[in-house]
Amino acid sequence: MLPGAEPYSHDGTDTGVLLLHGFTGTPQAVRPWAEHLSERGLTVRVPRLPGHGTTWQELNRTRWQDWYAVADASFRELHERCGRVFVGGLSMGGALALALAQEHGPRVSGLVLVNPAVKFDDWRVRLVPVLRHVVPSVAPIGSDIKKPGVVELAYERSPVQAAHSQFTAWKNVIRDLPEVTQPVLLLHSAEDHVVPAASSELVLARISSEDSTEILLRDSYHVATLDHDAPRIFDESVQFIERLT
Repeated sequence: MLPGAEPYSHDGTDTGVLLLHGFTGTPQAVRPWAEHLSERGLTVRVPRLPGHGTTWQELNRTRWQDWYAVADASFRELHERCGRVFVGGLSMGGALALALAQEHGPRVSGLVLVNPAVKFDDWRVRLVPVLRHVVPSVAPIGSDIKKPGVVELAYERSPVQAAHSQFTAWKNVIRDLPEVTQPVLLLHSAEDHVVPAASSELVLARISSEDSTEILLRDSYHVATLDHDAPRIFDESVQFIERLT
């Protein structure tokens, strides 16, 4: 395992928060967020998703079902321990959070989504079903950060087989968005070089949540949890959770 890619766990109050990292990333991308919530006394879990934090070749041998299984197990553990459980996610972690909300319904007390990935506008995505039989990896997507000197712990290549599994799973997440009724806090960057604004727009347009809040992050790129707007994400998350508990 890469140094810094370790999962994070903190036991606190009866309110739990599960945070999920993005595709090719690691818990490092959301660890400052997790530590902020822990300092507020909350119980926090940040699992390392299968195939992440090791090598991109290993990630290419895993699929969406593997990542979701770990997210689901972490949620169930928190739900057994805590009276209320919130789920937050960055990028693909946001898609996993939505999938958990769709499956578990009211057992999820609320969602905090940061640049959630359920859609790409890039025409090259349409080539992935064929490309996965030709090349094992393509250019990386990690560390899209505006703040100087800050680097995301992510792979130097993007594995194509694993990406294909993610894109296929998005179809089900999008289809079931109307089943999301929980309160939602969605924060997305004005300038994101990985996931288009249309992805967040799609989520907000199709969920059934009566309590939804959209916040535009004006000074961060895709990995906003490590960028200039990170303190706002952390503070807004705490306020959102406190309001609902």
